[in-house]
Amino acid sequence: MIYQEEYKIGVRGVEKNNLIRNKTILEMLEDIACYHADSIGYGILDIVKTRVSWVLLEWKVKIIKRPTYGEKLVVKTWARDIRKATIYRDYEVYNKQGELIIIGTSKWVLVNIDTSKIAKMDEKVVSAHKIEEKCAFKEREIEKIEEPTSFMQTLEYTVQKRDIDFNNHMHNIYYLDLANDALPTEVYNNGPYNNIRITYKKATKLGDKVFCKYGEIENKHIIKINGMINKMVTVQIN
Repeated sequence: MIYQEEYKIGVRGVEKNNLIRNKTILEMLEDIACYHADSIGYGILDIVKTRVSWVLLEWKVKIIKRPTYGEKLVVKTWARDIRKATIYRDYEVYNKQGELIIIGTSKWVLVNIDTSKIAKMDEKVVSAHKIEEKCAFKEREIEKIEEPTSFMQTLEYTVQKRDIDFNNHMHNIYYLDLANDALPTEVYNNGPYNNIRITYKKATKLGDKVFCKYGEIENKHIIKINGMINKMVTVQIN
């Protein structure tokens, strides 16, 4: 089943030249994923009954044509390739002329909130999603982010109350803010960048100190976000 919503870009969603922020794009895609989940009984308000919550593992987004402030968009999402413990969810965004301007894919797991363990995608979950074969990208799998052998600079950050979501973790989209802060000024000023890849490894909680290391490989800008011990997130933009 393909689910869709209309979206109008507000003033907080744009940056220089009134172009939509990459963060706004991720927020828009995340919102429609949640609305779709709400509509089939696996949304945020259903957690008290289902005892499971969605956790994001991967983002891959390509901006074909960047929309501007005030534009009305149609955002579509659907589930495909449900596996034993994971589900791929894809996205398309169209402008008012009907042009496809943004595509994306993401990878999720269901986590049991009582045990904090990954829950199996049973037949009830599969049937509720009404799986589509359609794939936003030519590749059905999300490729691994290649990391540079060395990093040029490091930004330290302590997770604040404002970063925490309803799962008591740092919200997944805020890692893109950290990645932007870790970019050298000249690299940041050359943006906005039209390709975004994010891989999540471990949740970050209130008070955790993280280290955002910037490097570059084959014209791709890589930000590796580590905790005191474990790797948390890797972000790639180009």
